[in-house]
Amino acid sequence: MEDYKEIREQLEQQHKALHRRVSAIRADLRQADAPLDADWSEQAQELENDEVLANIEDVSMSNLEQIEAALSRMDHGHYGECIECGEKISLRRLEALPFVTMCIVCARESERASKSN
Repeated sequence: MEDYKEIREQLEQQHKALHRRVSAIRADLRQADAPLDADWSEQAQELENDEVLANIEDVSMSNLEQIEAALSRMDHGHYGECIECGEKISLRRLEALPFVTMCIVCARESERASKSN
């Protein structure tokens, strides 16, 4: 079994950073419930900012889910195994994309299949 200590540390650091980001965004969005500014252009800017923050929150939550899934696979001894073919994912690929779930061969096949649909 591979020693993924450095990758785990990286994932845990990313997890903490994303949690802080999501908490800050949610706090900011809660303030968005306050009455809008009287100036129409200011209102438009506030609403646009809230939309951008909500999108950043969505992306951050998706990343958190991927990180949590990778950490869970580590905890259960399945990290680094391709979910399609069961073969080992290269360490180099895992270092570049620590929450990847497929080996490069299966990922390419999956991409080709999705493009043809």
